[in-house]
Amino acid sequence: MLLPARPRLRGRRPLLLAAGLVVVLTLGGVMGFAALADRASGPGTRCDRFAQASLDRRARDVDDGSGAGRVAVLGDSWSVGLGLEDPYRSWPSRLPGVVHVDGFSGSGFSTDASPCGSSVMYAERADRAVGVGADVLVVEGGLNDWDRTGDEIRTGFALLASRLERVDVDRVLVVGPAPAPSRLTGAERVDELLAQQCAAYGYDYLSAIELDGLTYLSDRLHPTVAGHAAFGDRVAEAVRPLLPGRTGE
Repeated sequence: MLLPARPRLRGRRPLLLAAGLVVVLTLGGVMGFAALADRASGPGTRCDRFAQASLDRRARDVDDGSGAGRVAVLGDSWSVGLGLEDPYRSWPSRLPGVVHVDGFSGSGFSTDASPCGSSVMYAERADRAVGVGADVLVVEGGLNDWDRTGDEIRTGFALLASRLERVDVDRVLVVGPAPAPSRLTGAERVDELLAQQCAAYGYDYLSAIELDGLTYLSDRLHPTVAGHAAFGDRVAEAVRPLLPGRTGE
């Protein structure tokens, strides 16, 4: 179910980033993630692998050639295709336009969603996810917040909203948690909380909690290639009307 956003009065920030500054920010992100992994648990750990997968995915934008616009994705392990033989077949590959993905496995809205530290929570990655600008930002997640309190999720969401006020993005679409069998009960609660927060902040919300046709890997948490395709196609349906010149489609 796609819940419409309330009109927002925030104006767009002028796009002032020069090419040289973009390079500096990119290098800064690489160094930041390396330092984070070292602090989290040393070289060769799961956080190291998550950080490297995030860097690899961010380095590769996907353009479907449609000229539909620019879509940024801020997400978790579903965004980076954790568990897939080919991670680039994860659900963002089904989106229209030029798609840039900033995903980090295990991350979420709340500060303690990830064991890799608060630096990977969504609010702390919002600037980098949008980069030099996007027509639509898709914020996907919630499964890693399944055991966080309502106050923790609301606080993290509020921080994310404050960060988004200063980035160059036209529309924000939040995609809630899918019905992963291993976290279904917690995901249902998170879905309700995210819907409430989107209504309060004027973001579009796509509830995925009743999405049919998803298949999962043996961990009962991450989707198969077919599951990613079904999830991505549903998100793409919600994204297309938000792109420039497509309102009302």
